[in-house]
Amino acid sequence: MTTTRRNVYINDSTGPIKPVSDASLAQAFHQQLPAFARTPLVSLEDIAQELGVKAVYIKDESNRLGLPSFKILGASWGSYRAITTHLRLPADTPLNDVAKAAQTNNLSLYAATEGNHGRAVAAMAKILGIPAHVYVPSSVASEAVTNIASEGAKVIVSNSHYDDAVLEAWQASKSVKGGLLIQDNAFAGYEQIPAWIVEGYSTLVREAEQQVADQGLKPTLMVTPVGVGSLAHAVVSHCKSDGRDYAVLSVEPDTAPCLWTSLTAGKPVTVHTSRTIMEGLNCGTVSLTAFDDLRAGVDTSATVSDFEAHEAVKYLQTKGLKSGPCGGATVAALRRLAQVSPRPACLSKDAVVVLLNTEGPRNYKIPLDVSTDDPVTLTQILTSIDSSNPDLSKASGAGESEIAHYISAWLQHRNFEAHWLEERQGRPSVVGVLRGTGGGKSIMLNGHVDTVSLSSYSPELDPLSGGLKGEDGGRIYGRGSADMKAGLAAAMSSMARCSSTSHSPLRGDVILAAVADEENFSMGTEEVIRAGWRADAAIIPEPTNQEMAIAHKGFIWVEIDILGVAAHGSRPEDGVDAILLAGAVQTALLEYSKSLPSDSRLGKASLHAGLIQGGEEPSSYPERCTLTVEFRTIPAQTTESILEDIESILSGIAKSNPDFKYAAPRMTFSRPPLGQSPNDEFIKTFVSATSKCLGEAQEPVACSFWCDAALLNEVGISSVVYGPKSFGIHGKEEWVSVASLREVASVMETVVQDFCA
Repeated sequence: MTTTRRNVYINDSTGPIKPVSDASLAQAFHQQLPAFARTPLVSLEDIAQELGVKAVYIKDESNRLGLPSFKILGASWGSYRAITTHLRLPADTPLNDVAKAAQTNNLSLYAATEGNHGRAVAAMAKILGIPAHVYVPSSVASEAVTNIASEGAKVIVSNSHYDDAVLEAWQASKSVKGGLLIQDNAFAGYEQIPAWIVEGYSTLVREAEQQVADQGLKPTLMVTPVGVGSLAHAVVSHCKSDGRDYAVLSVEPDTAPCLWTSLTAGKPVTVHTSRTIMEGLNCGTVSLTAFDDLRAGVDTSATVSDFEAHEAVKYLQTKGLKSGPCGGATVAALRRLAQVSPRPACLSKDAVVVLLNTEGPRNYKIPLDVSTDDPVTLTQILTSIDSSNPDLSKASGAGESEIAHYISAWLQHRNFEAHWLEERQGRPSVVGVLRGTGGGKSIMLNGHVDTVSLSSYSPELDPLSGGLKGEDGGRIYGRGSADMKAGLAAAMSSMARCSSTSHSPLRGDVILAAVADEENFSMGTEEVIRAGWRADAAIIPEPTNQEMAIAHKGFIWVEIDILGVAAHGSRPEDGVDAILLAGAVQTALLEYSKSLPSDSRLGKASLHAGLIQGGEEPSSYPERCTLTVEFRTIPAQTTESILEDIESILSGIAKSNPDFKYAAPRMTFSRPPLGQSPNDEFIKTFVSATSKCLGEAQEPVACSFWCDAALLNEVGISSVVYGPKSFGIHGKEEWVSVASLREVASVMETVVQDFCA
């Protein structure tokens, strides 16, 4: 389990709230709807026993008026009141008469939704016999779009987030005569219809209260999911009015905590949301008309992970209840509240709790657990996610999106900042921040999330197993387990543990940079740098077999074109063979390599010809042969000096052979070397940490491979490359040592504590 997570907001000063004005009128209206009936209230006796309270009930809204959600209560009443007001009809006009008037006046309904609200508006439009236009954000599942369309609505997919879809629907409704926006969140200039929708939701709360009373009890705590806050508004308006003082617990996804954030800040705050299986709760802004009452009436506010919501759905299934993740979230939130110490008064032994299951079952991708801080378990989870680089080989890679979503959710579960960077679609990086108290040095823990191709793994083995076997104290197997998901897991673990209450607060910031594409062109770290992220020092936990590397070579790729003359193979007098001429270049490069400079730490610079391409078919003289040469460089070398040397070699060959022609050599890609002084303050701190954790100080060394440390060092960030012992990097079978991984995590935690204190 996690050593830290987002805290539960507690409000000890809630007070009475003005009741919903037309709750009884709304309830009477609902009884006109086809096949209206009360939804069930189900006792959860085992949870009551688990938590030590008198009773726990769940109000099951998995089938309300034939729809898998309570939303029809608000959408129907909001639509009815909007139409009667627009047409200046009495508020108690029979539903059939309202439908005829709406048709006669060519009215149409508009809405934006993450799923259930839009479907409810569409269903009400079908009852009324008028058109519906429903806008959905691009993240909404195709199943939700299909369900909305099945009610007869026209579905418009927005290219952006939910809040933008709301504005698009609002603008579209104003552009046509008779267009009415039926939206459950209020914003400036749009307050009345959301208030009516809240009135519609009050039917659910009134029913639940009466059903508990039928058991001879009275609710003391209601648990409500929160999207934009309209249902929660109905709940607090009922629970805190007419002499009632029932406690209210609100719940949101970890990744969409707009109410929690606003309550904590004491004012409405818009948050950037990210993917969640609790789609109906994926909202970034609290309804404008709801917030003041929510601030006054919500006693506690919690957020839960997708995994917790999923586990709650599974639990409800064992009770014969059909629920989706939004409904399951209330069970997860109640269990989360029970973990708070000291125990909240609303969970006394006499508490009678009512949970609101707001939706029926639906398909979703089973989420992974984000609660663990253990580096071994984290490595297993990260290894199980396919994040193979799509640009690296002929085999199509999955890209970094899935693993980036997991890391973002893991960060938000702990209330760390989570910043999403995605200049190139499908290739995201995530930056997480544990903020210090101020005045200390900052550190970046930089690890790449991409791996090489899965197709290069042994076909007899599962590259995504993350399996743990017992050799030598334990090994974790799978593609990327060593390179470098174990190092990334160690970084995440140390970051979490440094935030726990067992440590003194750090003064400096801890930055986690989980970056894309290191295995190819390092676009992730480059994007992090372009976005302005900096630190005083960095650890790059590449698999160094626990050697502390502070230097490595750079590299430069140079293309050399040798030019021939194309001709038929039977006419040597007309042709010049570029491929044969390239042999002279290769011989000259081989001789040149002997004179390359050396460095005291990095050793001798080197070169090799990695690619040679030329010719069209065996029967023709090739007019071009391209040689690609990689130089592994030391600080004494520059791109300019290397290109000058190659130009000199080529011109020398041309002088001795009139047929030899060439194009100017060109650099196609380069990366700088890494070279730092062992006397650097951060490197001394790192050496000291290894001594504390391992019993002996490690001496800085140079590593043979290139990594993103050079890019960080180039912008002034002192960097150490240090990671666990491993085997089979990029090979047929890859593993990382568990014992070594735990030591690396311990060293990283100590470095962070010492450097950022």
